Amino acid sequence: MNRILTPLILAALVAAGGPAFAAPAGTQHPRISMPAARARALAQVPHGRIRSGELETEHGQLIYSFDIQVPGRPGIEEVQISALDGRVVSRTHETPAAERREARTEAGEHRPH
Repeated sequence: MNRILTPLILAALVAAGGPAFAAPAGTQHPRISMPAARARALAQVPHGRIRSGELETEHGQLIYSFDIQVPGRPGIEEVQISALDGRVVSRTHETPAAERREARTEAGEHRPH
C-alpha cells in the first residue's frame, strides 16, 4: 500500500507547486490558459486592445506577456501574467521609442549566428 500511496502524495505535492518541487525554468508548463491570462491582462488596462501576446520565460519565470494598446495614448502597456498561478507579475508603459528599441533588440536576438 505504501508503494501506491507515496507516488500519489508526491504527485499531489508536485501538482500543488510546492517550492520543494518547483521544476527548473526550462521544464515548466503553464497551468493557466492563454485565454484566462489574456482576460486577466485586459482587466488591468480598461479599454485596451491586445496587439500581441506570447508565452515566454523571463527572469526564470514562465509568463504570458501582452502588449496592450490604449486608444488615444501613445505607446503600449505591457502586462505580464504568471503562467503558473495567474497573478499579475508586472505592468509597465512603453513609449513608442522604447518599443522601437525593443523591436531592434529582439530582431538581433533572432538572427542566425
